[in-house]
Amino acid sequence: MKSNKALFTLLLFFIVLFTSSCGLLQDLEVQLQQNNGQEAGLLEVHFIDVGQGDAIWIKAPQDQNILIDAGGNRYGDKVVEYLSNHGVANLSAVIGTHPHEDHIGGLDRVIDHFAVEKVYMPKVLHNTKTFEDVLDAVDRKGLKISTAQAGVSLNLQGVDASFLAPVSEKYKELNNYSAVLRLQYGSQVFLFMGDAEELSESEMLGAYPQTKLKASVLKVGHHGSKTSTGDEWLKAVDPKYAVILCGKDNSYGHPHKEIMEKLEEKGIEIYRTDEDGTVVFRSDGKTISVK
Repeated sequence: MKSNKALFTLLLFFIVLFTSSCGLLQDLEVQLQQNNGQEAGLLEVHFIDVGQGDAIWIKAPQDQNILIDAGGNRYGDKVVEYLSNHGVANLSAVIGTHPHEDHIGGLDRVIDHFAVEKVYMPKVLHNTKTFEDVLDAVDRKGLKISTAQAGVSLNLQGVDASFLAPVSEKYKELNNYSAVLRLQYGSQVFLFMGDAEELSESEMLGAYPQTKLKASVLKVGHHGSKTSTGDEWLKAVDPKYAVILCGKDNSYGHPHKEIMEKLEEKGIEIYRTDEDGTVVFRSDGKTISVK
């Protein structure tokens, strides 16, 4: 009888030990998964140096890729190479902010090369071969252009991305048709302005609460031209970082002195592709680092 009781006690001990070990292994597995998730959960924003033009690659935390513009015609292959070298095979969204050559010139090469889920552009036509080339590339892929306008959201995981502009349907200047994208990851917000000028800024100031416009990183509108980044707009956005995409010694004088002084007076950390080359931001949703 005593022998059976001892045997039962020993068996119970091993059951408890095994159960505890399994629990520890499960806890360890969960911890490893969390750690792996933290490593994979970074947002990357690459402001690619394409001279006097815009090209921005966003790698969302769940490995979805977004491209905003692709520089001028001669930079299409460079953008394709840059994305390919970073392991990009498909793009969840391609955004042409507006039909100027220095923004959409390279998009046809990008659309031809990669698998693309959606293409966004504002609802405006432009009678140029560059614009036609983009339309042809979209047609070759059997895609349709989705309208980029205020209130339209992108279907992305782990981040909130939506267009704040264009607010109106008609403008005299093509720049004001610019698709302005707001991207939020955790507490960090990026604003991508395209070439939106003060008229578009004024419309957004009237359409949204300041909390919607406040951002950590501002991609300065129109390459730092004095036609953009008005005083009220900069006050509302109140960024910590400003990024200016422009070409070295460009004929437009971008960025204009007035804009640089305005940014410097506010103590904003400025990055310029004409001086710094390609600039990369990384965020875990709480903090931002710049390379």
